[in-house]
Amino acid sequence: MVALTGWISIICVFMKILVIGEGGREHALAWKLSKDSCRPQVFCAPGNAGTAQVATNLAIKSDDIPNLLTWAKTNRPDLTVVGPEAPLCAGISDIFSSEGFRVFGPSKAAAQMEGSKVFSKDVMTVGGIPTATSRSFTLVEEALKYVRQQEFPLVIKAEGLAAGKGVVICTTVAEAEAAVRDMMVKKIFGWAGERILVEEFLEGEEASILALIDGKTVVMLASSQDHKRIFDDDKGPNTGGMGAYSPAPVVTDDLWPVIRKEVFERTLIELGKRGITYKGVLYAGLMIGKKGIKVLEFNCRFGDPETQAILPRIDGDLVPAFQACVDGTLSEKLIKWRHEACVCVVMASGGYPGSYNKGKAIDGVSDAEALGNVTVFHAGTKLDNGKVVTSGGRVLGVTALGSGLQAAVSNVYKAIEKIKFDKAHYRKDIAARALRKDTK
Repeated sequence: MVALTGWISIICVFMKILVIGEGGREHALAWKLSKDSCRPQVFCAPGNAGTAQVATNLAIKSDDIPNLLTWAKTNRPDLTVVGPEAPLCAGISDIFSSEGFRVFGPSKAAAQMEGSKVFSKDVMTVGGIPTATSRSFTLVEEALKYVRQQEFPLVIKAEGLAAGKGVVICTTVAEAEAAVRDMMVKKIFGWAGERILVEEFLEGEEASILALIDGKTVVMLASSQDHKRIFDDDKGPNTGGMGAYSPAPVVTDDLWPVIRKEVFERTLIELGKRGITYKGVLYAGLMIGKKGIKVLEFNCRFGDPETQAILPRIDGDLVPAFQACVDGTLSEKLIKWRHEACVCVVMASGGYPGSYNKGKAIDGVSDAEALGNVTVFHAGTKLDNGKVVTSGGRVLGVTALGSGLQAAVSNVYKAIEKIKFDKAHYRKDIAARALRKDTK
C-alpha cells in the first residue's frame, strides 16, 4: 500500500495543466488548480502578473489556437482548461480533443449557447426553458420599426460575442433606436451586431448559477450575484462585471430543484435532440421575480467575476471534478463547500469601461493579502521590469472570505484600502442588496 501511494504521488506531481486565458477568472482557476492535493504543474497562456505567482506563463494569446496546439503537442498537458468564450466558440475543444488531449470546455457546437444568442434563444423556446420573449433582426429598418411599437423598458442584444457588453437596456424609443444603430450601422461590436435580439424587459433580481456538466450529469455550484453597472446603485453603463458575492440569498432553497429541472436538465435534453453533448461548465444568468425564474442568458464558461467569489468557497480539490466532466463520471460528492461567504470587488482603471490609461504602478497587494482570508486575483495586470502595473480596464479582483456576508464585505473593503494605483475606481456597494435583505 505504501508503495502504491508513493506511485500515485509521483504521478500527481508530474501532472501538467494548461489554463488558457489572461483575466481574473483564469488567475482564480490557476490559483485553485495549483492548490490541488496532487500539486500539478500549471501553465497559463498568456496569463498575467498574478498567474505568474502560481503558474508558468506562456507568451501565447488565448485565441491563437495553432500555437497553443503546437505547445500542447510538445509539452503534453494532462488537462487543458479553457477560460474565455472566444476560443471555445472557435472550436478549441474539438481541435485539442481530435489530437488526443483532454479538454475541460464545451465543443464548438455546444458553445453556441453563448456564441449565438439567437441559437440559445431557440434552444430555450423550443426546449421549454423559461425566458423573455424576443425577436431577431438582420435589417436595420425592420428593427427600428419594431422597437417603435414596443413598450419600455426594452432590451437590445448583439447576437454574437461582445465581451459581456453587448446588452443595452433602453427606457425610451430614442435610446432603443440609438442602440440598434450603434450595433447594426456603426458596428460598435463588430460582426456580433450584424444580427440583434429585441427582448422584453424582465423585472426582478439577477443571480448566477454555474453548473459542471459531463454530458448527462449536472452538479450546480454555489449561487452568486454579479454587479454589471460601473457605478454604485447600479448606475452607469454595463461592464464585464464590477464585483460579485456568494451565496446569493435571492436563490432560496426551494428554487434549486426548479433551476435544476427547468433550466439545466431541459437544456441538456434539447441540446441532445440536436445531437449536441455538453461537457464543461454552463453558466445560467437568471432573473428571479414575480414571474418566477427566467433565463437572461447562457455562457459556455466560468463567469467573471463570479468565479473569483465561488472558487474560494470550494473545500478541497477541483481537478477530479474537471476530469470527471471530461470522462462522463461526474457526481455531487466531488464538490464540497466551505460555510463562509465570499465577496469579490473589482478595482478598475479610471475611465473604464471607456478609454483608460495603462502602465500604472500597483502597490499594496501583499499588504492586503496579509490581512488573512484575502486573495487578490489579477485581471488586467502585467510585469514591467519586475513591477506589477495595470494593463486593462478591470485590474484586480480583491476577494475575501468571512463567517457571513457582512463579515466578508467588511474584510474585502479593509483589503482594498491597502491597495493603490492611479485613478483606481471600484464600487462601494457590492452585496449591499443582500445585506439590506438580512436586516429586514
